[in-house]
Amino acid sequence: MIKNVHGSTVDLLGEAIVAGRYAVDGVIPPEPTLCAELGVSRTVVREAIKSLVAKGLVHTGPKVGTRVLPSEQWNWFDPDVVAWQSKVGLSHEFVRDLQELRRVVEPAAVKLAAQRATAEDLAGIEQAFAGMKLAVTKGGDYITHDLRFHQGLLRASHNRMLVQMSKALSALLRTSFEISTSKKDGPRHSLPLHREVLDAVLARDPERAERAILVLIDGAHEDMAHVLAARRRLPRLDRPGSRLKARAG
Repeated sequence: MIKNVHGSTVDLLGEAIVAGRYAVDGVIPPEPTLCAELGVSRTVVREAIKSLVAKGLVHTGPKVGTRVLPSEQWNWFDPDVVAWQSKVGLSHEFVRDLQELRRVVEPAAVKLAAQRATAEDLAGIEQAFAGMKLAVTKGGDYITHDLRFHQGLLRASHNRMLVQMSKALSALLRTSFEISTSKKDGPRHSLPLHREVLDAVLARDPERAERAILVLIDGAHEDMAHVLAARRRLPRLDRPGSRLKARAG
């Protein structure tokens, strides 16, 4: 999807900040300079800066201009921020933080899902798993179904905070899935691990479900580490997800 002028301007400035082209606590060039550099109006620049303020990347004030905030203050649940970081390069700290967040949030949610999931919840997770399996065997969009699988588990916890976390986690989860899926045969190997999580939830066994999701998360982390260590070109999160090819034979 082609972004409008506002979205493109936000992307250009956001990526420049995340890439470190503007130093932390440094001042971003004034509006007239940015207008000339980017070829846009002052209104577009002004609105783009407002968007970056909302994402926690910068702050503005009278007589101080627009200053870059430390990365600790950026909204890491914002899909744009995650996409910019993915584009300029994922650090070991980013991958570590993502892994730790998943290990904290998902096991707790899955344990609750094993106790609270409704028939409708389970049907949705089953459908997502079926989509993953079809993508592995016939080719197609594995990542979208993988994301729906994990979002379905979080929703099935019927904890309002975790359900909100599901929305916030989407960009981070997609980052994990895009990277781990790019490992050869990664989806095929992780499919039975997903099945074990689903079977444990269907069996209403919280402890088994917790163990299964931890195995799945740790396996995904190993796949991510392998891909990053190989220094492969990472997927672009501002584009549609990668699709699997049909298996020969």
